[in-house]
Amino acid sequence: MMNQQIEQRILRLPQVMELVGLRKTAVYQRIKENSFPAPIKLGSASGWIQRDIEDWINQQVARQQGQ
Repeated sequence: MMNQQIEQRILRLPQVMELVGLRKTAVYQRIKENSFPAPIKLGSASGWIQRDIEDWINQQVARQQGQ
């Protein structure tokens, strides 16, 4: 159970951009195209679930290695 709680960390946009190497406009364009995880609302702010971002990164690596 403890691991699951750690994986549920919420990331803000600057952290997401640093992890995936994309700028803000590229992140939001991919969200619009349904090819990137959408943020969750945190009151007036939003954030991404860390596990969702890690899964997206792993999918990109797998896709690249599969070519």
